Amino acid sequence: MNTKATKTEGAVKAGDGDYCFKMDELTHLEAGTGYSTSHGGVVEGERMLVGYIHKPRGTGSRLHSHPNEQLNFVLKGTLEGEINGTEFSAPQGSLIYIPAEAPHWIMATQEEDVIFLALKDLSHGIVGLAIDGTMSGPKYDLGFEPKEA
Repeated sequence: MNTKATKTEGAVKAGDGDYCFKMDELTHLEAGTGYSTSHGGVVEGERMLVGYIHKPRGTGSRLHSHPNEQLNFVLKGTLEGEINGTEFSAPQGSLIYIPAEAPHWIMATQEEDVIFLALKDLSHGIVGLAIDGTMSGPKYDLGFEPKEA
């Protein structure tokens, strides 16, 4: 695998002979450190990145934004959320558009875990910043919080 620098720490850099990737076999990275339960493999090209992202059911992201625009294609399950104050529900086969700098939150419904492709331009990495400025943790539906040890 290519070891060139990436905008997302731990992501795989495409090119230089590396052109095909088994996304479900890549090292899972936190794709929303401090504000989301999203995690998965990430590949970066020269101008865009793709993440094969998992969100456990009943969990997701707090209100956040990032300087790059994003498209999410739902492969399994249903994502619900809000972008720029507009609510949505996106079942399997749906494409979600998130403009650059748009405040948004996204949750996996309680019925099943979600897998989606996240596509972003490389003006920034995959991780954004919570609107409240804290990295105090993800959003959980009642009863889906992590179990204390």
